[in-house]
Amino acid sequence: MTISNDVIGLVAGILTSTAMIPQVVKTIKEKDAENISPFMVIILILGTATWTYYGVLKNDMPIIITNIFSCFVNCVMLFCKVKFSKN
Repeated sequence: MTISNDVIGLVAGILTSTAMIPQVVKTIKEKDAENISPFMVIILILGTATWTYYGVLKNDMPIIITNIFSCFVNCVMLFCKVKFSKN
């Protein structure tokens, strides 16, 4: 049995794109984003947006889907940083 490249790409993308979810959930529950670096989140957003564009150029759905989701999660984290920061 062989696993297709798309399945491997989707699994890898799902694992990496969901990595920020526990931090987002914790930040929302505690309403505290003081220890989150906005620069890190902005770089992640730019990186996932660039990966999405790359996926579009290659017509590679696993890259497109997982990076759109990851970009969304990182945008939520940036929103939390802005909303819950005290200064």
